[in-house]
Order: sequence, then C-alpha cells, then structure tokens
Amino acid sequence: MMLIFLISIVSVSCSSTGKKSADDTSAGNRPMSFASDDEFLTYIQRQHFRYMWDGAEPNSGMAPERIHMDGHYPQDDEDVVTTGGSGFGIMNLILGMERGFITRDEGVDRLHRIVAFLETADRFRGIWPHWLSGPTGRVRPFSRKDNGGDIVESAFLIQGLLTAHEYLNPNSTVESQLRARIDKMWREMNWDFYTNGENVLFWHWSPEYGWEMAHPIRGYDECLIAYVLAASSPTFPIREEVYHQGWARGGNIRSNMEAFGFPLEVKHNGAEAMGGPLFWSHYSYLGLDPRGLRDDYADYWQLNISHAKINHRYCVVNPKSFAAYGDSCWGLTASYSVNGYSAHAPNNDLGVITPTAALSSFPYSPHESMKALKFFYFTLGDKIWGEYGFYDAFSVEHDWYIERYLAIDQNTIAPMIENHRTGLLWDLFMRHPDVQNGLMRLGFTSPHF
Repeated sequence: MMLIFLISIVSVSCSSTGKKSADDTSAGNRPMSFASDDEFLTYIQRQHFRYMWDGAEPNSGMAPERIHMDGHYPQDDEDVVTTGGSGFGIMNLILGMERGFITRDEGVDRLHRIVAFLETADRFRGIWPHWLSGPTGRVRPFSRKDNGGDIVESAFLIQGLLTAHEYLNPNSTVESQLRARIDKMWREMNWDFYTNGENVLFWHWSPEYGWEMAHPIRGYDECLIAYVLAASSPTFPIREEVYHQGWARGGNIRSNMEAFGFPLEVKHNGAEAMGGPLFWSHYSYLGLDPRGLRDDYADYWQLNISHAKINHRYCVVNPKSFAAYGDSCWGLTASYSVNGYSAHAPNNDLGVITPTAALSSFPYSPHESMKALKFFYFTLGDKIWGEYGFYDAFSVEHDWYIERYLAIDQNTIAPMIENHRTGLLWDLFMRHPDVQNGLMRLGFTSPHF
C-alpha cells in the first residue's frame, strides 16, 4: 500500500561538528516523506551503507572502529580499523552494488583495495587481530594481551568475504581473480590451531602471550559463526567434537526456559534468562541463514524470533519505568552507554536504547522493528540522526544523545534489512560449498542443502 508519511518531529537542539559531504542528509536535512515503506527502507539502507563507503579508512578501505562526530577519539585511535566490523561492511558493499547505491565497478574496486590490504596485514596462523592500523596493516592491540589472532572477529570478516566470493562473477577475469585471492586467504586460516589441542575453540592467541587470555568460546552468544566456519575450512577444519563438547557444552547448551511466552531453546553459559543482548541474533546471521536452520540443539529461526520478541516485550513492560520505553521505542544490545560501553540486555538495563538492536532484528520482528524505525526517525529525529544514519545509542531517561558511531553496530543495519527484504546475503553465503559441507559435518539441516 502506498503511504505518504507526513509526521512532525519534536523540536531538538543538536549540533554536529562532523564533516558534510555533497549529498549530506544528516541532522536537519532529512527527507520527511516517502512514497512507501519500501522506499523508506531503501533510504535507511543507503544512509547506513555510507558508513562503509564514505566513512571508510582511505588506505585500507576498511571500516573504522568508530566515528565520533564530536571529534573526540579516545587513545588516538582515529586510524584503527576493525576486522569484524569490516566483514559486516563488506555485506554493505554487496547490497550497495545490488541496489545501485554504487556501480559494480566501484564496489569491485573497493573490494580489491580491502583484499590487497588484508593479504599483507598482520595475521597469526592465518587469523587476523581484532584491530589493525589502517595506514600500515599492523596489529593494534585491543587490550594489553589481545595483540594477536582473534578468531571471532576473523570469522565475522571471512563471513563477509565468502559472501563477496559468491557474489563476484567467475566469468569475469577481474572478478574471478578476486575470488581466487579471497579463497587463498580462506584456506590459510588455521582454525584447528585455535583449539590448543582441546575440544573447544579459544578466542585469542598472541605471539607474545600465547594462550594467556584463556577465553574458551562456549555457547550461546554471538560466536556460532566461528564454529560453523571452523568446521567448514577445507584445509584446517576442527573436529566435530569441538563443536559438540566446546560450543554446545556436551548438550548443556539446551534450555527449556521461556520469557513472556516465547521459548528459548539454548542458554548462555551464564544461563541468561531473556536471551541476552540482541547482537547475539545479528552478528552470526548476516550470512548464516537461520530460516529452517536446525541442529541437535535449536531451531535457529524460532530462537532468533523469540530473542527479538522477548527484547521488545521487555521494553513494553518496562519494569524500571524508563522514559520513552514502549512498543515503538525498544532495543537493548551492546553499545555506547551513559557511562562508557555496556552490553545492554533485560538483565542489564541502564535506560539506554540502541537503534541497531531493533533495526537489525527486521527479519525476526518486522512489525515491531518498523514501528521502532518510524519512532526513531520521525519522532526523535535529529536528536539521534547524523551523516551515517542513526547514532549508536541514546537515553531519553538521562537526556543523553551521543553523536558517535561504532562499526559493529552501524554495519549490521542495512544487511539485516536486506535479508528481511530479499534474503540476498543469506542466499549468497549459504550457497558456498565449503559452508554447506561444514554445516552438514556438524549435523545441521537447512533448506539450502
């Protein structure tokens, strides 16, 4: 149905010191009418796509870890690029080409720049670190001992690259060469090394500190994709027991919990009773298609629907009576917070709403997510809108509106909206033969194979 949105916005006072581009539609310059919901969603996707396009670090083409429109960067990290957030950003480049935000030649050229950077950047047994210096490709420590390989961020990155591999045309000489370079890096990733000989994947390894961080990855959280890809490797695959004993904790991942009438079939190692922060339902699923995806532990489509609906319902019930929470203002996930950074969730509710939580949940809660989108855009308006779309987080309760972006939050919005609209990225990733083989090895079933 064709709709015209003519909705007044509340008066706001919000300044931005960020640079403006020629086609800027940041605060004060936003269109306030759209012919349809589809047109509205395309506009939202285009604006958030720009974080990876206009906002990319110039040398690498990668996603900056953060962009602060107020000009204040902590620890002099303006040149830091993030590997995981760039994997999500590569998904944006694909949908940008498909939707005509950029030409195919422009998108392929950017992918060439990213791949060339990653080929010579620091890797540790083929695994990239969490952060890299954009100008040099050298590791930038995420913390003192986190100065080596990060298998989770690398999983997010290669998820994007394998999706690009499937999007690129094997009958084009230029694109075929790029596919081969992606495949080479994929084959160089030694996933089995990161088990340290045990039946579990370890998140970090450092050439200086070895395994001292001692962070085994056990479900359930955002890390499912790391196990799927580790099992999918054609060169260094993990044993099936690593998934079942490590991630699934010998079956103890199973749960019979529910909240607000929605079942949660798996639980976090800490037995989170309401599904945890919503990024758990986003990061692994930009490429991994949960529709009809099942294994011994869960129906992942139902799991993610429940997760989003519980998060929404919690904000409607609003047990702490925070201002503005409700049917159209919801979404708790990790983001900037009133005091630093926090993994917002029903069990860690600080009165902070993060737009990516509801917007990246479009596939699971389209009605509730659209209500949130319209409230964020038309009612809160310029308070939370800038050059690259919605700012990272806000709190009406605390009158707190921060003009900052984080790659891992910003770069999931357009891809997950695309998966809701067309399933494009899901279909591409899931047709990669290595991915299909890995999922079958672990006992998954899917309509894709």
